[in-house]
Amino acid sequence: MNALLVVLSVVEIALVLGALTYYLIRISHSLNNTSKHLAKVTFGVRAIETQTSSIGPSVVKINGQLQTIADALDSIASQAEALGQAS
Repeated sequence: MNALLVVLSVVEIALVLGALTYYLIRISHSLNNTSKHLAKVTFGVRAIETQTSSIGPSVVKINGQLQTIADALDSIASQAEALGQAS
């Protein structure tokens, strides 16, 4: 009877180790696949960063010009209001 319990325990341990090994191998493959995809995403993000690097200075320049226009519009609006009241 004891020999049967020992054999069954060894079989159970072997099954547990086999299942753990199987799932650890699957997890490893999944992580490797994820790593490959992340490398592609990183490459794409760096390409986007390189291609859009010139946008920052252009936006600052455009905002400066728009601020000048906005300041001029205040003056023009005041003059138009004065002309409207004079008429």
